[in-house]
Amino acid sequence: MEAWRAHDLLWVSGLPDGASLPAWADSAWLQDAPLVVRRASTAPGRIPVGLRGMLRSERHACEVDAAAVVRHVTPEMLVHAPGPGFACAALDALRQVAPLLDATGWAWGPTGGVGFALASGLPVLRADSDLDLVLRIGAPPDAAQAEALRAISAPVTACRLDLQIDTGLGGFAYAEWAAGRGRVLLKTDRGPVLTATPWELA
Repeated sequence: MEAWRAHDLLWVSGLPDGASLPAWADSAWLQDAPLVVRRASTAPGRIPVGLRGMLRSERHACEVDAAAVVRHVTPEMLVHAPGPGFACAALDALRQVAPLLDATGWAWGPTGGVGFALASGLPVLRADSDLDLVLRIGAPPDAAQAEALRAISAPVTACRLDLQIDTGLGGFAYAEWAAGRGRVLLKTDRGPVLTATPWELA
């Protein structure tokens, strides 16, 4: 079975089954708009997803059958994707930090509105949109790697940059870890966990 990870984008045949969908999530919208894999526990063969519309208020959580997936795009596949045909600060910031992220050797990719726009071409980005990124870091970074992480966020001033670190066990905000807090909030499939060891859950 194909592995689905949080932030992956899926297109499915038909509407999500068994779901009471909001009016904006009609068949025409879902033909172009991907579903976003979210962190949650589900039955085998089911995928927890989130639907998003044009507005920030248009969000909806549901599940889909894995057999209904007809297209699967990961954040890593969008790293050097062509622009969606419109400009905004978040897209400019992505082009700015991409070489720095590539140089780390870690797998990474855009998520949130930027990833959604790059994958679909839909004009969901605004002038004040954030740049959301996921970095796949399977072990605690050493001193040099930690410095490389700090360097990535330094040049971005035109928009808010949200780096999410995916440890393989879950994801947490880089800003929390960089602030030197004793513990970070690790988002896992079974819910959030406040932990000092996000790479080694008990």
